[in-house]
Amino acid sequence: MNPFQKFVSEHAQLFQSGKKLPAVKPGALKRSKIPPGAPRALIFSPHPDDECIVGGLALRLLREAKWNVTNVAVTLGSKRGRQAARLRELQHACAVLGFNLEVPGSHGLERINLETREQNRANWAAAVGAVAKILAEHQPRVVFIPHENDGHAAHVGTHFLVLDALKTLPKSFRCFVVETEFWGQMANPNLLVESSVGDVGDLVAALTCHAGEVRRNPYQARLPAWMMDNVRRGTELVGGQGGVAPDFTFATIYRLQQWHRRKLQKVSKAGKLLSAKQNPVTLFR
Repeated sequence: MNPFQKFVSEHAQLFQSGKKLPAVKPGALKRSKIPPGAPRALIFSPHPDDECIVGGLALRLLREAKWNVTNVAVTLGSKRGRQAARLRELQHACAVLGFNLEVPGSHGLERINLETREQNRANWAAAVGAVAKILAEHQPRVVFIPHENDGHAAHVGTHFLVLDALKTLPKSFRCFVVETEFWGQMANPNLLVESSVGDVGDLVAALTCHAGEVRRNPYQARLPAWMMDNVRRGTELVGGQGGVAPDFTFATIYRLQQWHRRKLQKVSKAGKLLSAKQNPVTLFR
């Protein structure tokens, strides 16, 4: 008898049962009280649902450090007939997590990709201006953006959109930039952040609010497994080849840099493994 057959079978059963769980209603989870003047973090999400998938560190900043976290919905998807519904789903998801929500314009930005950046300068300049205005108004200490090769045109477009917007701000403007991954893996991440069982459960719950998306592809049921695999990858990619795996069950891989003098600058040569017992604020000092 192979003892791992039962182990694998139980994983498969959990996945199937996870697909069938109903969406969580907004307000079902207790929201953190954010003090006036709290540091701000902005998540620039290419699509509704990205705020849940890559939101492990942002959620910890909200809950443990009492930061003010806002999800900026760069687009509401490319299908205009779905945009109104996706906005409602996004509002519900952000309410579950306690994230604020900001949508540029009336229905997000359009055609955020490298083709637009190269061939439709007027549309791109308008989008850059909209993002620069948000950055100037919020004065964030941290911004979250996809990395430059994140495997989807809108994700790559969002990366360059935010960097182009940052370049328009005064030379004195500075913040930390946390790059995220989902569709494409980063070649050189430098941060692995553990999430608690409770936080992952809430990220999954928020993801179920994106009902139209998870019907066609059950991301919510796969998210825990993805975050478990991040521990495998992050141990060696962040901690160093041949390193001993930390006792994390769930984690998210990031690349942490600092925006200073209108360019990205490294903050540390060594990779960082942040456990659930450590204060995430220590990353941004």
